[in-house]
Amino acid sequence: MPHREKKLFDCLAELGIKTETHRHPPLHTVAESQARRGSIAGGHCKSLFLKDKAGHYLLVVMGETRQLDMAGLFKSGLLPVKRLSFASAAAMEKMLGVTPGAVTPFALINARNHQQELTVVLDQEMMTQALLNYHPLHNGATTTISSTDLVKFIRHCGFDPVTVDFARL
Repeated sequence: MPHREKKLFDCLAELGIKTETHRHPPLHTVAESQARRGSIAGGHCKSLFLKDKAGHYLLVVMGETRQLDMAGLFKSGLLPVKRLSFASAAAMEKMLGVTPGAVTPFALINARNHQQELTVVLDQEMMTQALLNYHPLHNGATTTISSTDLVKFIRHCGFDPVTVDFARL
């Protein structure tokens, strides 16, 4: 187990959060994940690391088949963001400590010094599922966590997530 993954699992255990991790070859896309993951229970999710025109970052976590309407999110007024685009790999590594293909809400364990410049956005529909699946800081495994424990972990990392109904944008 890589050191960073161990730090994550130790943190989850200290919080009393139970997870289950499934090892697999590295997965780079949702389509690849769907084809190779087998029958892991729970909602399968994706995470997007975005930046707005003013330099504020968003970690958007949603169901794997959900399409993000960035213009709709901007125009909705739900978040104080300006024009959105994908953040750079360098910014991702600096702020979240992960590389492209491994973006995950678990990376918030590495972002504790960035609460002022990073907003966590959760898909309302995704959060109705009892179990959710994310990469544990790398794309060679999938970790299942309850939706309530996900929020507990996010708050432990110092973030107050915003829940958005992406279907209404």
